[in-house]
Amino acid sequence: MSRTRRMPNPIPVKDVVAFISAEEAWFWFMRSERARREGAQLSDGSSLMTRPCEPDDIYRAVMRLHRQKRITNAHLKTLAHFGWRECPPDSRVREEEYHLRLWEDALDRLTTELKAKEIVCHDTQNQDFC
Repeated sequence: MSRTRRMPNPIPVKDVVAFISAEEAWFWFMRSERARREGAQLSDGSSLMTRPCEPDDIYRAVMRLHRQKRITNAHLKTLAHFGWRECPPDSRVREEEYHLRLWEDALDRLTTELKAKEIVCHDTQNQDFC
């Protein structure tokens, strides 16, 4: 009895575009989560650009920082709240000053993780050469 060997469909090769910042990567992840919750299916590869990771890679990086106690529950809540709103805390709003510090602290730590994985560009001045 012969077996049919199955091969995956070829994926079109596109240029991979790294994120400019951890903030951009976080908002991309949150938009992906929103789309999932609304029932979106996996993409067929027809998007305008290819990213260097899957949305779950961003989530895993954040949770790794949390397990290592490098970010706290307060950081996570701030990332989730403002990520869902798709805008960072506003330094002009007094009630958001505390959240702005948490936001910047969490994204600073996330930047280090994502740069090590080449998800965020090392050279933000020459993003074409990431």
